[in-house]
Amino acid sequence: MRNKMNEILIHSKRCFINHQFIEATIHILNRKIFKIYVGEKKMDGISFSDYGNLIVMPGIIDAHVHINEPGREDWEGFDTATKAAAIGGVTTLIEMPLNASPVTTNVDAFILKQNASRDKLHVNCGFYGGIIPTNTDDIEELIKSGVFGIKGFLTHSGIDEFPNVSQENLEKIAPILKKYDIPLLLHCELTDVEVPEVKNQKNYQEYLHSRPQHWETNAIELALNVQEKHDIKVHIVHLSASEGIERINKRKSLTDKLTVETCPHYLYFNAEEIPDASPIYKCAPPIREQKNNDLLWESLLNDGFNFLSSDHSPAPPKRKQLESGDFFKAWGGIAGLQFTLPILWTEGKKRGLELEKLIPLLTENPAKFLGLENQKGKLQEGFDADITIWNDSQEFEIVEDSIYHKHKATPYLNEVVVGKVIHTFVNGVQVVENSELKNLRKGELLLKTNCLSHESGNPKR
Repeated sequence: MRNKMNEILIHSKRCFINHQFIEATIHILNRKIFKIYVGEKKMDGISFSDYGNLIVMPGIIDAHVHINEPGREDWEGFDTATKAAAIGGVTTLIEMPLNASPVTTNVDAFILKQNASRDKLHVNCGFYGGIIPTNTDDIEELIKSGVFGIKGFLTHSGIDEFPNVSQENLEKIAPILKKYDIPLLLHCELTDVEVPEVKNQKNYQEYLHSRPQHWETNAIELALNVQEKHDIKVHIVHLSASEGIERINKRKSLTDKLTVETCPHYLYFNAEEIPDASPIYKCAPPIREQKNNDLLWESLLNDGFNFLSSDHSPAPPKRKQLESGDFFKAWGGIAGLQFTLPILWTEGKKRGLELEKLIPLLTENPAKFLGLENQKGKLQEGFDADITIWNDSQEFEIVEDSIYHKHKATPYLNEVVVGKVIHTFVNGVQVVENSELKNLRKGELLLKTNCLSHESGNPKR
């Protein structure tokens, strides 16, 4: 017998199905999309919700998030991060191997992280493992344990226990990555001394010039060399340097194993508008000039990015140096997990971005990158019922009381944006109703090994 508690009908005149908006009714049964009917469809005994002209789309998949638990849960933590995700329409996220303590560089640390997440997941959550100079022998076991990729830094990460790696380190693990078809994710900055002397640590322009574009492009060259030499999947995270676009595109024309992302803060803010003594804007690589960001937008509008992610990387106010205003001592990271959709839509509308292009960059494309394309990222029969419902014309101000991150400090505070998430469904359960949390702990811990066993819409969990 069917359990009517797990069976609902969702109707909207604007369901995003097969890359277009149609009027449809989505029949959810036992956590899955059981059936999709064109038009309005009501059935006796099944709860029916009519969302009118609200957009009904696949749940957002954020493939780049720092939650920092265990060990630094005072920076964020699974409970607050996944609540913020749900409010923002994010139904699945993948957590980075830092800045937890211990960092996720071996199986024991990976198990600790999984245990730390239990009973705290309000959306689905998977994990990456990390590569550091001393753990190349641990990578295969990490992959076997279920990480979705291996992340490395080519410059200092900001966390001493997660030091940067060399090309030699990457080439040592390349055969393992190729064997399991697992992506290598790289923070592309290569430090050198070709930077001006710092005179005012509170001046944003000095911080910007301390991490020049050639740091990124030199690192990108290294990444492309490793990708080409070993024919492995390489992913360039949070691209901020427009000077890297052409060489990335050239290599992408020759292989389908190179991918790249950028983030909302590089597309929404620009260096000219960042005031001094405001390290709330500090991230690495830095937010660059308007001209640079215009080129990032041009690339996005011409399909240059595989997907978009938040790179949510929060820290306590003291660590963020909010009182001192010192850009060089402050933690480098933007807190923005909850606001990816409205930030991108607000700025994108001004630049001619269409929803038909934006939505796959947040759903279908990251699902494909993660190997979840037969399970998540689309409104399709047999897929997980992860669904985001939002009003693409509703304007609102980001105020402190609305922020679910552990710390309310974010550069998006007081911004007036367009695109309000109204309802969020995770695994067929409504976790957000009328922009407020309704049901908690409905997310699942995702392991890549389990997702690889996915057959006919039924993952072996």
